[in-house]
Amino acid sequence: MEPAHREFLDALLETASPSGFESATQQVWIDYVSEYADEVRTDDYGNAVAVLEGDEPAVALAGHGDEIGFMIRDITDSGYIQMTPIGGSDKTVSRGQHVQIHTDDGTVSGVIGQTAIHLRDRDGDETAEISEQHVDIGAEDGDAAENLVERGDPITFEQTVSELENDRIAARGLDNRVGIWAAAEGFRRAAEADPAATVYAVSTVQEELGLRGAQMVGFDLDPDAVIATDVTHATDDPGTPGKESSGVELGGGPSVARGSANHPNVVDAVRDVAETEGIDIQLEATGSRTGTDADAFYTARGGTPSLNVGIPNRYMHTPAETLDLDDLDATAELLGQFAASADAYEFSVDF
Repeated sequence: MEPAHREFLDALLETASPSGFESATQQVWIDYVSEYADEVRTDDYGNAVAVLEGDEPAVALAGHGDEIGFMIRDITDSGYIQMTPIGGSDKTVSRGQHVQIHTDDGTVSGVIGQTAIHLRDRDGDETAEISEQHVDIGAEDGDAAENLVERGDPITFEQTVSELENDRIAARGLDNRVGIWAAAEGFRRAAEADPAATVYAVSTVQEELGLRGAQMVGFDLDPDAVIATDVTHATDDPGTPGKESSGVELGGGPSVARGSANHPNVVDAVRDVAETEGIDIQLEATGSRTGTDADAFYTARGGTPSLNVGIPNRYMHTPAETLDLDDLDATAELLGQFAASADAYEFSVDF
C-alpha cells in the first residue's frame, strides 16, 4: 500500500465515528475524495457522495462510515457513568477497556470498570449487560462528572492500531472505516482510468443502527448498480464454531456475496472483472440477507441491482478487529476496475 493511501486509512481509523456522530470521519473522507471528484455533496444527516460525471450507466461504490460504541445514559451521584449501547456493542469485551468520551469540548478519558478476579464470586461469574456496566473517569462525585460530560455523549474504545505480522493490522472500528477507504480508493482508481460511466463514491451514516443512511442515499441517488463494501467474517480462526464457517479466509481476497440482495448480473460483472484483472476473490453465501447496506440499496426505488463485497475481518465488533492489508487493497482495485469498465455490462434483467 502506498504511503499516502495508508495515511488516509490511518486518518480514518484515528477518527471516532460512532453512529449518529460521524461528522469528523465524514470530513476526513470528503477531503480525500474531493481531489478526484467533479462534485461532492452531503445531506442533512451527513451521508456523503462524491460524483465523477460521465454517461450511462451510473454506478455507486459505497461503504458506511459509522462504528459501534456506547453513549452516556446517566451519571450517578458518585460520579460514575452509566451506558447504553450504540449499535451491536459486545458486552463480553467491554469491561476493563480504556475508553474516550467525546464531548463538545474534546475527549474525556475513562475506563470501563471490572471487579478484580480476586474479589469476584466466580461461581456466578456471568457477563453483565452493558446497561449494568460503568465508566470511571476519576470524578469525585456527580457534580464533578457533569462538569466534564453530559448525557448523550458518545463513547468509543480508545484507539490503538497494531501492526501484526504478514502485513496485517488490528484495531477497533475496522467495521467499516475500511469499507469507506475502499470506496474512496476505488473511486480514485476509477477516476484515473477516465471511465465512460458516471461513478459515485458513497459514505453512509448509521448503518449500525439499521442501514438508515443507505435508505436515504439509495432513494436520492437512484444509480443503475451499487456495490456496498463492508467487512465480512473471516471464519478461519480457532474460535469460530464449525456451523458458522463460511469458507472466507484472511488473505484470500475480497468476498463476493451470492443470494438475497446480490443481483446476479452485478455478481457476474464483478467476477468477470476479477478474472480479467487477476484479482483473487472468495465467494460467500448469503441466503436470506447480507446484513449490510446492500440490503437497503437493493430495495430502493422499486429495486436497484446491488452487490455486497466483503473485506475479510476476524473478531468483528471487538476492539481487536483484524484484517489483511492485501485484502483491503485488492478490494479497492476490484471496485476501481469495475467502475472503470461498467459501461461494458448490463445490470437490468430482460424477460
